[in-house]
Amino acid sequence: MPIDAVINVLVNGLLTGLVFGLSALGLSAIFGVTRIVNFAHGEMMVLGMYLALVAFKLTGIGPLAAVPVVAAILFVFGYALQVGIINRILTAPEHMQFLLLAAIAIMLIAATYMIFGPNAQNVPLDDAYDSFEIGTLIIDKLRVYAALGALVVSGLLFAFFRYHPLGKAIRACADNIRGAEVVGLDVRKLFALTFGLGSACIGAAGCIILMLVDVHPHLAPAYTLLAFIVVIVGGLGSLAGALVAGVLIGMSEALAGLLIQPSLKSVFSFALLILVLVLRPQGLLGKKT
Repeated sequence: MPIDAVINVLVNGLLTGLVFGLSALGLSAIFGVTRIVNFAHGEMMVLGMYLALVAFKLTGIGPLAAVPVVAAILFVFGYALQVGIINRILTAPEHMQFLLLAAIAIMLIAATYMIFGPNAQNVPLDDAYDSFEIGTLIIDKLRVYAALGALVVSGLLFAFFRYHPLGKAIRACADNIRGAEVVGLDVRKLFALTFGLGSACIGAAGCIILMLVDVHPHLAPAYTLLAFIVVIVGGLGSLAGALVAGVLIGMSEALAGLLIQPSLKSVFSFALLILVLVLRPQGLLGKKT
């Protein structure tokens, strides 16, 4: 196998992996704070893709430009979902939380089927067949733009949790809920804010990934499964771990598609998952409990 081809595939896999990492950031942030697993993750991501598609058809703006609007819509949706429904079952058994979010996922996917139909749709972009050439390295322009968009959104989320007072309050809830309540923090509102931010990340990832793939309703389960793999490999609740794991999985799948065959690329993702669970159950950057 020519080394140039391997390098090309790895670079493109790295760029795609950054988008995978962004899609998993929302899931990781929500679980890290609220300890609720969002089983409607893929469906919310597909919803973000369809919102970006609608924005393009109505205004002509591309998916990358639609990120702020779609992220804001998903933030409101996630915040309302947490305040109106999920907060009511925080103390319920875990299987009740699973059933609730699974029901929400089914409703979302049914709504997209009714509104948009089952056929795949895409956004025709001018740079779809263009690439950057650096020596023997050929990189898809859209993957570069998608990766840069993912890095910007991820950086904003990291900066919010690191420097903003509300971000610090959310981190305090993640570390010690009882202690946060003792010092007067409104934990339920902070949970809602976290779910809103996680949903906004998912919506942003949906916009960005629409640049690379067509959208159809039955994409949702695959992206939910992919996000779970990324989060578990990176470490549950670790934002940095989700980003690192997304890159690893993107590169491993790209390499598998080159060396074996594209239909077997998911084998590498699951192999990496099994390897991490055996050798480091808490994930690459997760903490032991």
